[in-house]
Amino acid sequence: MSEDKPADSVETAPAEVNAIPNGKGHEAGEEITASAKTPPAGDGEKETVPNSAQNASPHRTDNTEANLPESQEFLSGMDDKKTTRFTDFEGKTSFGMSVFNLGNAIMGSGILGLAYAMANTGIVLFLVLLTVVAVLSSYSIHLLLKSSGIVGIRAYEQLGYRAFGTPGKMAAGIAITLQNIGAMSSYLYIVKYEFPLVIQAFLKVDKPAGEWYLNGNYLVIIVSIAVILPLALMKQLGYLGYTSGFSLSCMVFFLISVIYKKFNVPCPFVDFAFNVTASGLNVSATDPGGEDNPACIPKLTNLNSQTAYTIPILAFAFVCHPEVLPIYTELRNPTKKKMQHVANISIAVMYSMYFLAALFGYLTFYGEVEAELLHTYSRIDPYDTLILCVRVAVLTAVTLTVPIVLFPVRRAIQQMMFPNKTFNWPRHIAIAFILLTFINLLVIFAPNILGIFGIIGATSAPCLIFIFPAVFYIRIVPKEEESMRSVPKILAACFAGIGILFMIMSLSFIIIDWTSGTSSASSGH
Repeated sequence: MSEDKPADSVETAPAEVNAIPNGKGHEAGEEITASAKTPPAGDGEKETVPNSAQNASPHRTDNTEANLPESQEFLSGMDDKKTTRFTDFEGKTSFGMSVFNLGNAIMGSGILGLAYAMANTGIVLFLVLLTVVAVLSSYSIHLLLKSSGIVGIRAYEQLGYRAFGTPGKMAAGIAITLQNIGAMSSYLYIVKYEFPLVIQAFLKVDKPAGEWYLNGNYLVIIVSIAVILPLALMKQLGYLGYTSGFSLSCMVFFLISVIYKKFNVPCPFVDFAFNVTASGLNVSATDPGGEDNPACIPKLTNLNSQTAYTIPILAFAFVCHPEVLPIYTELRNPTKKKMQHVANISIAVMYSMYFLAALFGYLTFYGEVEAELLHTYSRIDPYDTLILCVRVAVLTAVTLTVPIVLFPVRRAIQQMMFPNKTFNWPRHIAIAFILLTFINLLVIFAPNILGIFGIIGATSAPCLIFIFPAVFYIRIVPKEEESMRSVPKILAACFAGIGILFMIMSLSFIIIDWTSGTSSASSGH
């Protein structure tokens, strides 16, 4: 970590020069010259090796050398050991697994609310907004990777340290912790409320009589201990590639079901309450006036009082930034270009899944769609087997995303509280256990805290997606390489401005909501 003395930088210069080209394959030359040219960057290079050692070891590292204290001893032996890329941690995760992991980090429970967002923006406006957000997220990852390439650091908190010293490190660490604890709470919240309903529907229990297996609090604890904890104890994110792939396939099943349902749910759809017999459904489907019903005509653009709320929902649809650098650390033969490809593919796949899920969800229910898509299907038939399977798939996907989101939090806590410590199992396990216990307690005893997390999300998400990557980039890229008036830096400054705008918008909507007592804000979380 950058706490080691600048004096080391002098002795270690040769070692770094080897380390960078190795890590950066394609643009090594430019980076070395940059470091030679500019004392600040050169000074920064001192972190190339130690920091990434650090960066890897709080979490990862199979190599024995990782267990040396990160700074001097590691460097002194650098030349005798095999030359490593960028860090003592040799990435082993394949390209495909990295795409799965990043895709899973992006794919939250937000996909359930996108049909509602489309109903409030119209198809064309929704597509434009989604495209803009996807491009901005990709650009944001580009800024993070560029900054990390220049200083040879692959930890978000350390980029903060390089840009602004300890306050930068703490700001990044705290934002990641709050953002991801909020995400994990909302995922477990879904498990708590959805899982009992699914079991109840499968068992066809109409009025639960207090059975333990229909109690969400017990179920959320069982899921945490049986599924989430073992996965969260993995030493490396790379091992979660398989569960991420499974989680994404559950979401693909959700998407296929939504598309299928579009073609067999009649348009002016009839609530289950009014329509108990299946034959009733067929009557409404063959209703001759069904086609011309104004409720069944999709709106291409639609501006109403709810439209503004959908912008924050969309703006945070691609939040995966805390996970980008840990996944980069573990990528096999990492280069900036390769990691950018991983990010672009993940974003492109999620983009198309988001759009299709929103489109077909919207075209099934039009204006009747609810903030939580699956609840709308249950209004037609609560015992629909396909929809029950979809709910199980969504629960599985959400549960398997929790360990991926937990990794960056544990890493941030390590960086903030134990900066110069090597990897050790007891601490690794303890942090995961304490985090999960804390989140379970929140979900069980303080379910109303989600409102608070709404506010946290509205502040930490724009910081992590827009503001931090842009500001770190402006500070870290040396002025000799790109002056403050250069196009990339001006673009980065505008990007930070967009983030501040999103933050103000989201917060003001939440406050307006709270004061007017409506519940539209909750639809986003």
